[in-house]
Amino acid sequence: MKEPDLHKIRKAMEKKLDRKRYEHTLGVAYTAAALAMRYHADIQNALLAGMLHDCAKCMNNEKKLAICEKYNIAVNETERKNPYLLHAKVGSFLAVRKYGVSDKDVINAILNHTTGRPGMSLLEKIIWLSDYIEPGRKQAPHLAKIRELAFEDLDAAILMALEDTIRYLYDGKIDMDDMTQKTYDYYKRQGEVK
Repeated sequence: MKEPDLHKIRKAMEKKLDRKRYEHTLGVAYTAAALAMRYHADIQNALLAGMLHDCAKCMNNEKKLAICEKYNIAVNETERKNPYLLHAKVGSFLAVRKYGVSDKDVINAILNHTTGRPGMSLLEKIIWLSDYIEPGRKQAPHLAKIRELAFEDLDAAILMALEDTIRYLYDGKIDMDDMTQKTYDYYKRQGEVK
């Protein structure tokens, strides 16, 4: 099967996403490429997943729900109450259907870039963390430390970012997908085993 054309995908994202989201997308793709170089992962797959991770982000909530319903994409209770969370599921679907992605690792990296999951692949970790640390991010606590740690110990950086994410959601009384907590618990246990 023919590989997706990164140049065409970049141009498509520039048209589909608003300016701020497009800049974020470029930041994630380039951060993912840097982390892929550091951890000997496939650079092209990192760029591809980074470029497509938010491809459904600017789609309205009704359309995201409609796509999930039409194509039997499971929607949990938290997602139904907060349909903006569906952009990862819809994005992974569009990556396959619209942009010709066939690599399962790339698809999973897009699918799991918001909540993570226990036992993520190297590419999934890279995309999840790149979304958190890309250069355009300014607000997150401990961001400088997490950015530094990302190039030293990927799992430790993920754990620190998850701790900050959970604290932010809890303090803001924002609904949290159960998978975020499961991901945190998994990487917390992994850190204790080291």
